[in-house]
Amino acid sequence: MSGFLKKKIFDIAKNSKTIRVALRSGRDALYRAKMVLDDPFGSIDDRLVYFQTFSGRGYSDSPKAMYEYMLNTPEYRDYRFVWSFRDPEKHSFLLKNERTTTVKFRSRADNRALRKAGYWIANYRMLDYQYPRKGQIYVQCWHGTPLKRLGYDIKASDNAMNSIEEIREKYRTDAQKFTYLLSPSPFATEKFASAWNLNETGQTGKIIEEGYPRNDRLMNFLPEEREEIRKKLGAGDKRLILYAPTWRDNQHSSGEGYTYRTEVDFDRLKKELGDEYIILFRAHYLVANSFDFDRYGGFVRDVSSYDDINDLYIASDMLITDYSSVFFDYSNLKRPVIFYMYDLDQYANEVRGFYMPLDDLPGPIVKDEEALVNEIRRSTDWTPDEKYLEFNRRFNPHEDGGASERVLRRVIRR
Repeated sequence: MSGFLKKKIFDIAKNSKTIRVALRSGRDALYRAKMVLDDPFGSIDDRLVYFQTFSGRGYSDSPKAMYEYMLNTPEYRDYRFVWSFRDPEKHSFLLKNERTTTVKFRSRADNRALRKAGYWIANYRMLDYQYPRKGQIYVQCWHGTPLKRLGYDIKASDNAMNSIEEIREKYRTDAQKFTYLLSPSPFATEKFASAWNLNETGQTGKIIEEGYPRNDRLMNFLPEEREEIRKKLGAGDKRLILYAPTWRDNQHSSGEGYTYRTEVDFDRLKKELGDEYIILFRAHYLVANSFDFDRYGGFVRDVSSYDDINDLYIASDMLITDYSSVFFDYSNLKRPVIFYMYDLDQYANEVRGFYMPLDDLPGPIVKDEEALVNEIRRSTDWTPDEKYLEFNRRFNPHEDGGASERVLRRVIRR
């Protein structure tokens, strides 16, 4: 399909829910039939595990942690693994292990792997046409403790491509599919049950609250690992700021996807902080547009394509975010977090809404660059206060470096 035609179809779909739903329904029916036809008679292999993160966009998150734990634990030595990627060649290093194969996302080989694997382990919603067969176990790891409202809990939405009813339908469908949904805390368990409508449908037993496997590394890394990553990033003796804003539901470009408009005056920040700091800019995985920061002479570096954000957590000295859930994980490191919410009023009231009072956040909220610079400078002499520690006790109670082991013992059949 040409780019022009694709853009026109997206424009029509944006403006008409009826047409949008009809197009999606037809597409999904076609792809679901194709998925079955690609492997109509194949049996399920209980020793094959299928992994996917962010719809094939990388090798990271809880699926990576669970894969590496299985790979290095004798009790799983007779299991084989398949990873789905949009760019399998980029991850060819995984093929060094003879028990691991890779497939291209949404390919015929991908369909066959999905039909055959006894286990699906993913951190994002599987595509609407991808349904597990009877006897397959689908582990929905999800990708963060939610600050922003999800699914059935969204009361007002400015999403460019989905109405509230369409969003809820997607979550309803996903809840029917997954066997287990991972949770890191009682808070997340409560919100996930509500977001996926599990209370009303009697499916709360699907939630496993054992911590996030991906955070095991944050609890177990060694100092020399941090130095190695900093060297790879060219940090030298400068302090690293990880800036990880989230996406905006209402910023969408037809034929391209969700986009992000940076509202930070990096010229001003460079003038104020360039001698001591480097900013690592990490766009949300759903953001389609790329960024060119060459004009800042190394002060701002685009690390959006860096596979595993855990490396960036470990290497950085502080985090700046807005409404992204990254701060829940980052706070395990007991390092400074600053919330740059320049569009707070619009975001809270028009775009999504929040699950918790912002007063509970483990760091200051700033709305302009002057305040942001001041908070960055204050962070050089920082220790976690009781509010920060209480935040961790509430939202990260199970993060002790052993979540992968506990989760796998509960989901893998013996």
